[in-house]
Amino acid sequence: MDDSYLDRLLSLFSEYDVPAAFWVNIQLTFYAAILSLVLGTVLAMMRISPVPSLRWAGSTYVTLLRNTPLTIIILFCVLALWGQLGIVLSTDFQRNFFLLAVLGLTVYHAAFVCEALRSGVNTVPVGQAEAARAIGLSFWPAARLIILPQAFRGAVAPLGNVLIALTKNSTVAAAGSVATEASSVMKTMIEFRPDVVVGIFFIFAMGFVVIVVPIGLATTALSRRLAVAR
Repeated sequence: MDDSYLDRLLSLFSEYDVPAAFWVNIQLTFYAAILSLVLGTVLAMMRISPVPSLRWAGSTYVTLLRNTPLTIIILFCVLALWGQLGIVLSTDFQRNFFLLAVLGLTVYHAAFVCEALRSGVNTVPVGQAEAARAIGLSFWPAARLIILPQAFRGAVAPLGNVLIALTKNSTVAAAGSVATEASSVMKTMIEFRPDVVVGIFFIFAMGFVVIVVPIGLATTALSRRLAVAR
């Protein structure tokens, strides 16, 4: 890479706010991660519930959402919820698109969180649930006090994988008109500065590496720390 190419590549940072673009993706990931964890936990409880209708509803949700492309879900939030039904999450125009993208990311990844937690439930010894019933606990108190805490310990690694996927999938928010996130800014940069297109790809690829690798290392370390000795 010659000096002139490097100078042209570095000049992009004075024309475009690349760190701010990644910050939008981080915010999308943060809010969607929290909401999908809450929704996914509810779905996981539905899927292991003794009530057949709840198991059916949870299973149907997971099957439908896991097999629907995320881009279609994001477009549905924008074109159907906002465009056709007039559902507004914020009076600020750009903020509304941001929240709709968070909604789409949440409902999609909640299905994967559900399955990650269900895999964690499978690590809980059957004797734990039997002991809970023996002391008179019904399903919901037993799930809340005994099963879920242990299931989360066993599901740290798969939940980390879901978080990594969510971080990368936050770029799909560009389909929902979130114009300030990383993939939108990269597209604009390539359109107006094709002379350094390879460098642009490298910048954004490394940006996501910097974000994703620490998540993987942290969840791996936490999984080992919280692992239950058998």
